[in-house]
Amino acid sequence: MCGIAGTVDFTGNFDDDPAARAAAQAMTDTMACRGPDDEGLWTTRHAALGHRRLAIIDVPGGRQPMVLDDPVTGETRLSIVYSGEVYNFTELRTELQGKGHRFRTDSDTEVILHGWLEWGEDVVERLNGMFAFALWDTRTEDLFLVRDRMGIKPLYYYPTPDGVLFGSEPKAILAHPRAEAVVDLDGLRELLSHVKTPGHGGYRGMHEVRPGSLVRIRREGLSIRRYWQLEALEHVDDRDTTVAHVRELLDDIVGRQLISDVPLCSLLSGGLDSSAITALAAQQLRDQDAGPVRSFSVDFVGYEDSFAADPMRDTPDGPYVRELAEYVAADHEAITLSNDDLMDPDARAAVLRARDLPLSLGDMDTSLYLLFKAIRGRSTVALSGESADEVFGGYRWFHDADAVNADTFPWMAARSSPMDHTRAFFDPDLLKALDLPGYIDQSYRDALAEVPHVDGVSAQERRMREVCYLHLTRFVQVLLDRKDRMSMASGLEVRVPFCDHRLVQYVFNTPWSLKTFDGREKSLLRAATRDVLPASIVDRVKSPYPSTQDPGYEKAVRGDLADLLADQNAPVRRLIASDKIREAVDAPSQSGASLEVDRAQMENVLQLNAWMSRYSPTVETS
Repeated sequence: MCGIAGTVDFTGNFDDDPAARAAAQAMTDTMACRGPDDEGLWTTRHAALGHRRLAIIDVPGGRQPMVLDDPVTGETRLSIVYSGEVYNFTELRTELQGKGHRFRTDSDTEVILHGWLEWGEDVVERLNGMFAFALWDTRTEDLFLVRDRMGIKPLYYYPTPDGVLFGSEPKAILAHPRAEAVVDLDGLRELLSHVKTPGHGGYRGMHEVRPGSLVRIRREGLSIRRYWQLEALEHVDDRDTTVAHVRELLDDIVGRQLISDVPLCSLLSGGLDSSAITALAAQQLRDQDAGPVRSFSVDFVGYEDSFAADPMRDTPDGPYVRELAEYVAADHEAITLSNDDLMDPDARAAVLRARDLPLSLGDMDTSLYLLFKAIRGRSTVALSGESADEVFGGYRWFHDADAVNADTFPWMAARSSPMDHTRAFFDPDLLKALDLPGYIDQSYRDALAEVPHVDGVSAQERRMREVCYLHLTRFVQVLLDRKDRMSMASGLEVRVPFCDHRLVQYVFNTPWSLKTFDGREKSLLRAATRDVLPASIVDRVKSPYPSTQDPGYEKAVRGDLADLLADQNAPVRRLIASDKIREAVDAPSQSGASLEVDRAQMENVLQLNAWMSRYSPTVETS
């Protein structure tokens, strides 16, 4: 896992322009958190590729930028900067060796280079993993930007009149003098509507490489090719065969993702998803006589003792975490956080810097960052249960008829959604200009138009295919981006086994009636992993990532918001409805889900103000 950055300028010459090289180096330097182990910058006449490395595979031999030279002339054919992991690189390496390719290293990066030389850009269709890379072909002077199928690893680009700027995160691009940090009305719509439009980079002129896509930059211009997307295929397997195949895939996926040359662990919440990954990893490590699986969880001071059930969470995680850890004999450690930890200005500033945009989930972002930071002191790679809910249908609104049948994104129609409440905090004239309902509706229509269908199914099956597609292409991107930013801010690689494209494609085409055959959420996952889990976790109801219930935290947030209202120079004041926020600050405290919704509104405003204060972006409101 690493950070990449660079630029192409077809009218310049990096070899003779120290200022251009310095700009490329400045872009690369912003990726230091993503790659604390090494750095490199490679230039040729029209291109500069920068890399910051987090060493995972072939620690001594995997340095980047990596080049592939002509064995006869010694001239460079290809150069690459790469972030991520290719889990089937050993098979590809063997196949390429059979075709006469010779390797200098044991890294997956070199496999991509030789694969590109052998198969051209079609090599991306052979890769199994999470990755984002930039490859410069010196033979044609073309740059290729490639992102994995599910969008696990981020990659942004910013076209210029003479080429392009690119980076793992927007901050890398914004470090270049030619990039402007402007958020226009469309950018504000993305921020305030909670819609993540595929390809939208947040800032004006900036784009994100869409999952499963390849962007080609050449003198003649820019082109985009989708090399993978979900397909509609008839599901012919019966229940037992389907369950068995899901388990077969999970065993293979976890086995591949356990490969690492540095310490590895799992993230454990005590829910079905993370418990299944931890248990399968523990089983494989035992079979390899490789010792116990190491696992980590997050908790809050006093959380379990004072826990109150709400519409989102029925039970605290702690008892289930301990039970699973004991059941699989994990080497487990709980990371316990206090209010002071969650309100720590340095931690909150680190979250904002990692995000690049004010997209905070409040304490859930800060706690995740602090969890990853603590883990990084003990491990370099972690397996996560992220995305199982999107793949298998685990969120409660999947099973809420009103949310499912609403003519919008189901998570926005869910009764616990804070979306409409959050908008009440903003200036009415700004909201009129933004027309967020119209923007959301258009985004929803665009997403529906993409859904691949099969013939001869019921109206319910057709609708549930749409709901699943919306989650796999829209909702999951928000969570994967959050996971990547919070983990890489600490130099921790987090792998997501449930995003293996083979599993995603297979389960996507499994009928909803089969996904819920036992009348519950995630029936297939429950059945496929029942034998490695204690009954209490198999039967546990879905519980989201924890959020502190300590009233002291809400009090601190209200205090910060009151200070903001008292500051006449706060840059966010021109965007907000101060009277509405004052009413919220002075209103009695809520409890349970209402408390979390109120807090989310307040923290959105605080984060927006912090972003405007610290980074001075140009925010256009007309």
